[in-house]
Amino acid sequence: MTQKEISRLRVINQTIDRILTIREAAELLNLSERQVLRLKKGVVNEGPAFIIHKNRGRKPKHATSDETKDSIISLKKTKYKEANLKHFQELLDEHEDIKVSYSTVHRILTDAGIKSPKKHRKRKTHHRRKRKPQKGMLVQIDASPHMWIIGNDSFHLHGAIDDATGEILALYFTPNECMEGYFEIVRQIISKHGIPISLYSDSHTIFVSPNKGKLSVEDQLAGKTVNLTQFGRAMDELGINIIIASSPQAKGRIERLWETLQSRLPVEFKIHGITTMEAANAFLDEFINEYNEKFSVYPENPESAFRQLDSNINLDYILCIKEERMIIENAAFSYGGKYYQLMINDKISNALPKTKLTVLTSNKIGVKAMYSNVVYDTKELDERPKKAISNQPKKKISQTKPPKDHPWRKPYNEKTIPYVEKSLYETDTEIDEILKRLFNSTRAWL
Repeated sequence: MTQKEISRLRVINQTIDRILTIREAAELLNLSERQVLRLKKGVVNEGPAFIIHKNRGRKPKHATSDETKDSIISLKKTKYKEANLKHFQELLDEHEDIKVSYSTVHRILTDAGIKSPKKHRKRKTHHRRKRKPQKGMLVQIDASPHMWIIGNDSFHLHGAIDDATGEILALYFTPNECMEGYFEIVRQIISKHGIPISLYSDSHTIFVSPNKGKLSVEDQLAGKTVNLTQFGRAMDELGINIIIASSPQAKGRIERLWETLQSRLPVEFKIHGITTMEAANAFLDEFINEYNEKFSVYPENPESAFRQLDSNINLDYILCIKEERMIIENAAFSYGGKYYQLMINDKISNALPKTKLTVLTSNKIGVKAMYSNVVYDTKELDERPKKAISNQPKKKISQTKPPKDHPWRKPYNEKTIPYVEKSLYETDTEIDEILKRLFNSTRAWL
């Protein structure tokens, strides 16, 4: 019997002995008069044990069983060792058919001395930027290196998240942070959702040219205002504005996304038996759908700001590297230390030598070339093509020499320049001297 129950029994006994009234006992015990009468009757009929609560020593009906507790602790120590507690609670419901609340999981594991692998540190308070009102107005992009597959080498995950809804729009793994990875997530965004208004990124050289602000005289005369990277050029062709963040905290939504994915994705890969980067890329679509169902929010304005790509535009010819080259003989050009030839319907195309073309390269299309606004296939050559030799004989150019009695061969006098009046060069000595020098230089050349 607890001290509280002993005090209660003492007061009830005083009511039985008529030392206290029912009202006075109710005030002392902070109970209603009806409850005091019930306790008095119970003590009289059943004795002091009536004061003790009847559920003492009995297990609650809805309490978690010892078997379930042991199973939860065992799974956390073995199969789901790397999962944080919230993710672990979701995995128990999804894969183990153990339906318990997060607070229950936290209490069971804490009592067992197991802490979450995801540390919670005190964060500095700062004002959060308000979300954009429409989906597609601002998309944050970035890449994160991590050991995404447990026990494997680390590689980079390129990602994009919508600022208004918090939805993951695209994810893609590559060995390193590269332009091909960002081209792929832009391709996924446009294919699934449309063209966003703007992208929010860091100041990586993929987005910002090291020569920013250093324009040549030719570029300035041509009206060029900025030096664009290949990625910037592609976004300019698509009409997407690139906004550069001044700090990692400025693009906090995607930085927080990396924390979540670094905690969840390695565990998901382990559960599904994924051990290669290619298999991980194939699994990402399924993961994105499940993630967005759990964590996305509704935008302030339900109308989407994404716009659809024109059906006449080939996205592969935009999301690629473009460089200018000069055509040499037989519609060929040099690129990357190799020679290529323009082909159309498996035939050599007609192209004027010493004219410019644009070379298009990517993992998707290989090497293609744009000439006169037409994209051609290319054929790799073993060596530089030789200049075509004409079979027609060359025409001899006849050279005619003036005869010896030609006026230009005679010494200068008044008769050699009949079209100049005598009065003109006799009176104007300067013109006379010019004519003499002109005649002598011409005669020396002949």
